[in-house]
Amino acid sequence: MNKIIVLFFLVMFVIGTDTFLISPLIPTLQSMFGVPTEIAGWMMGAYTLGSAVFALIAGPLSDGWDRKKVLLSGLTCFAVSTCLCGFSVDFWTMCLFRFLAGVSAAFTAPQVWAAIPTLFPPAKISKVLGISYAGLAVSQALGVPIGSLLAASNWSLPFWVIGIFSLLLAVAAFFVMPSMKPHGQQGSKPIILKRYVPLLTSGKARGTFLAYFFVHLGSSAAFAFLGKWMTDRFYLSINEAGYVIIFLGLGNLLGSLCSPYVIKALNQLQTMVAGMLIVSAAYIVLPHVSSVYIVKGAYFFIFTILGILFPLMVGLLNSLNPTIRGTISSLATSTMNAATTFGAWMAGLLYAVFNGYSAVGIFTGICLACSLFVFISSGVLSTQVERKQSN
Repeated sequence: MNKIIVLFFLVMFVIGTDTFLISPLIPTLQSMFGVPTEIAGWMMGAYTLGSAVFALIAGPLSDGWDRKKVLLSGLTCFAVSTCLCGFSVDFWTMCLFRFLAGVSAAFTAPQVWAAIPTLFPPAKISKVLGISYAGLAVSQALGVPIGSLLAASNWSLPFWVIGIFSLLLAVAAFFVMPSMKPHGQQGSKPIILKRYVPLLTSGKARGTFLAYFFVHLGSSAAFAFLGKWMTDRFYLSINEAGYVIIFLGLGNLLGSLCSPYVIKALNQLQTMVAGMLIVSAAYIVLPHVSSVYIVKGAYFFIFTILGILFPLMVGLLNSLNPTIRGTISSLATSTMNAATTFGAWMAGLLYAVFNGYSAVGIFTGICLACSLFVFISSGVLSTQVERKQSN
């Protein structure tokens, strides 16, 4: 079982690394492909667009298939499409291969989350989920900076390394993972659509997913052009910009580890309100700092708080309907990636039109404030507080 835990951690690590790798590379790729700033974000957005669209069907469909085969197929396609990114000859081929990588990730990542309750006893599920989620945090702390260092010698190299490593993980999964066949006939289109009905007809669910969309919309907009802003403002190279991203990942990792203790000390409502307000203000002020060292400290602080808040948000989503958590996970993935796609596009427009990162920071602050408002007005936080008090 320990081998499976390591495998799941590494799968989420490569997916997380591939998701965010484009950010520090945007200045280089933009110059090489001759891409205007207002559309450069689509080199990141194409990946998340593919993941957002196909996550809606990937999760429910895979409930009717052997999860091992789905993960193997998805991981293999992910490896191939990521390698192809390194052979891109222009902006459009890069977007195409990034889109295909996102589609492959949409079939791969949900298998990790869905397999954990199947393969592990209830007492270990939360621990394994935490370790797997840590793979995403570590990908920001180490994966993206390592990719940036590789790109300093050749921009294609990080895509090839991630692709080859993903292929090796697929081979490991073939030998390590057991088959996980469905218990019944599932996966037909009507059933898939019906699984979303309880969420679409619930005002609380609609509000919670809208709030989740807003928080990712803002945070992804700020992240998408972080590399370009640091290059323009502080004249950093690709690998130097990657070093800054280390602090994002470390903060995210620290926050995710501290999240249960913070929520226990306060409560879900107080944690959400305090965290969102602090991060909103920090994003608005951040573009005006004059030192790259302050930027590193500020992003470590911001992502520590976001690392506390994101597990709380996932818990709120899962509490909406315990009988369809797989579908909730798929919709949450799609919502996150749709927000990331739109956020990267908006960041490019704002950066180009207003000639800098300040407008992106204000946009992010507004999105997080809207997220907090919708979370509170949806009633999901009040419900959780009432349940905790009743217990």
